[in-house]
Amino acid sequence: MSDQIKHECGIGMIRFLKPLEYYQAKYGSWMYGLQKLYLLLEKQHNRGQDGAGITSLKFDLPPGKKYIHRVRTNKSTPIKRVFDHIDEQHQLISRSKPDLLNDPVWAKDHLPFAGEIYLGHLRYGTFGHNNIEYVHPVMRENNWKSRNLVLAGNFNLTNVDELFKLLIDLGQHPKDYSDTETVLEKVGHFLDEENQLLFRQYKNEGYNNKEISGLIARNLSISKILQEASKDWDGGYAIAGMVGHGDSFVMRDPWGIRPAYYYADEEVVVAASERPVIQTVMNVPAEHVHELSPGSALIMKKDGRVSEKEVRVPQEKRSCSFERIYFSRGSDKDIYRERRKLGELLVPEVLRAINYDLDNSVFSFIPNTAEIAYYGMLHGLERYQLDDKKKEILRHKDNLTEAYLDDMLTKNIRVEKIAIKDVKLRTFIAQESGRKDLVGHVYDVTYGTVRKGIDNLVIIDDSIVRGTTLKESILQILDRLEPKKIVVVSSSPQIRYPDCYGIDMAKLGNFVAFQAAISLLKERGMGNVINEVYKNSKEQENLPKEQVVNYVKEIYKPFTHEEVSARISSLLKAENIRSEVHIVYQTIEGLHQACPNDTGDWYFTGNYPTPGGNKVVNTSFIDFIEGKDKRAY
Repeated sequence: MSDQIKHECGIGMIRFLKPLEYYQAKYGSWMYGLQKLYLLLEKQHNRGQDGAGITSLKFDLPPGKKYIHRVRTNKSTPIKRVFDHIDEQHQLISRSKPDLLNDPVWAKDHLPFAGEIYLGHLRYGTFGHNNIEYVHPVMRENNWKSRNLVLAGNFNLTNVDELFKLLIDLGQHPKDYSDTETVLEKVGHFLDEENQLLFRQYKNEGYNNKEISGLIARNLSISKILQEASKDWDGGYAIAGMVGHGDSFVMRDPWGIRPAYYYADEEVVVAASERPVIQTVMNVPAEHVHELSPGSALIMKKDGRVSEKEVRVPQEKRSCSFERIYFSRGSDKDIYRERRKLGELLVPEVLRAINYDLDNSVFSFIPNTAEIAYYGMLHGLERYQLDDKKKEILRHKDNLTEAYLDDMLTKNIRVEKIAIKDVKLRTFIAQESGRKDLVGHVYDVTYGTVRKGIDNLVIIDDSIVRGTTLKESILQILDRLEPKKIVVVSSSPQIRYPDCYGIDMAKLGNFVAFQAAISLLKERGMGNVINEVYKNSKEQENLPKEQVVNYVKEIYKPFTHEEVSARISSLLKAENIRSEVHIVYQTIEGLHQACPNDTGDWYFTGNYPTPGGNKVVNTSFIDFIEGKDKRAY
């Protein structure tokens, strides 16, 4: 994706099912879990570079010993900083007794991050919230072990306002107005409730307080707590957590919007946001890594029992298709195949854009994440060219010459490495014009690859969201090669609506597809459509989210997919661009053909899986009309 769009957060969890001594004996180090967690996070570093944190939990320490340890950072290279900090702590403590560093019993008693559970998180900050308090894992502390709570997640809730009020109605005084604080306090409240219920039960049965602590730890119902806490949540989430006495869990939203996977054997349970990460880190085949079912929680009891339990009624699965197009690693076997298919399905439209002139067209990709879709596009072009060669040869079968055959058989799709991304340039110049000039140099081109005024230049991208980088940088540098036509191909459809379940895409006015539709309405004297949508949106402003209708769809209704693409082409072509510019987008039908099992497409279609989505798009449109530059939820 050439536009700078925030990725998803990433989670990683390691739960030992054996004592630390077991891993020292089998793998040569009690740090086996830390090593695996480091790899889990590093392999998912694309999911969050604004912050990282990990928490460890030790089992069965005597009173007076700290059993939960956490380190977080919001500085650059956060994964490295977190693990460097842990290593420095361990080296400092063991300096006088270096021989004991490899003793798991001594390590657990003396070193902060020698434990049985590790929970790690990678964060992408949204809407400017990137201070250390927003970096996960987050904690709720208590002197009772079974009331301590640690959470980390990949989530956005659309109804924080409602949930915040519910917390106040419970008598709480939340310290922050955010979905992170809301989730922590909701789960924490019902954790307290369950503790209190069990305490009263065992007290009535005659147990003393010390005995009751152990009974609560054994019989705490994590599934019940999660059911109660999440029943009012509207949004997408994959949340991992642990309770101070040793229970832990990973839960997923009922629509499966946010991804979560796990692997379990007799030694360890491993959970993460992406399947190939677990495959690589644990060296296991794909079929041994399980996708956590929508609405379910993977629950790991302190005594080692592991189960997947339904905590919310599963809804129609609407897992985020952007995970398939862009966010998740392309090394997943299914995602790789899907991205290739996305590129292949664009071939008919690409051929029309270049007037079927393959001899005078050069193909490439930008940025690197579009490479897999590029291979799919090339495969489709090669098949078309092969069929064309066959037809030509058969047409000339009665007078074939060796020279003619040489010419036909040596024809290939012209591929080049066109764009090169340089190191990130610092925009130290204050004036807007100066910054724009620097942005234009983020990429460079390979000169001499395109015949000036003769060749079409076709570049495939993952998606075109705002179009800012395309207009101010990419098209500018591609135009230096002086092609006859520049065709930019998006492997995703037109992004027309805000996302509110994890991606930092909340403002309608930023989307070039929305700008194009508004421009067309005004040009064709259809401003009444804009006014009517605004009127209908305002009338819904104070309705419950369940009653809100997405009237913003009416903005796009008068126009075909091709008309919007054509207007985007004109909007993104700056006055100084000499080449003709043509933008090609994937269709919704093509998206679902390529990614049939991940049907979450609300940012393309406006079909939100939860009622909160309609409220967000409603608010976003009102903000656009009223000139309010703020988040829509």
